[in-house]
Amino acid sequence: MTRYADEMTDPTEEQIAVLGTALETFARRYKLADARRSERLLAELDKAVLLYVAEHAGCGPTDVARFLGVPTTTMSSSTDRLVRRGFLKRERIEADRRAVALTLSEAGAAYAKAQVDAYRQMYMLMLSRLSPRERDQFIAMITKIVYTNVE
Repeated sequence: MTRYADEMTDPTEEQIAVLGTALETFARRYKLADARRSERLLAELDKAVLLYVAEHAGCGPTDVARFLGVPTTTMSSSTDRLVRRGFLKRERIEADRRAVALTLSEAGAAYAKAQVDAYRQMYMLMLSRLSPRERDQFIAMITKIVYTNVE
């Protein structure tokens, strides 16, 4: 087994290439699994909006845009698409008629649930290939990568 020092160093070209190949394969498998679903595909942003609104019913478009880190104009286009497809509802707030609350329609709630179920199934498949110790290590590493501030 290779021993590594704990100090931070730049990744090697080989490590970058192997990671790139693995992530591309992972993304391809996920896309293929997503494509097998019967309904028309949604853009990644639209899926993220649905999932956020599913967890935060009554939120405003600005809340979603801030969470996803996208401009409000982009959010407006996404919510327009989702409303047209019957997945999202916009409702005026009585206290402030200029404000809009977003909620899922029945179709939107069903799509969001199916998406969460598909993600959960994918996560289960990924983790089931690892030992309990490897799972903990993998989750710790992914969490470190995702939540470490990039300056």
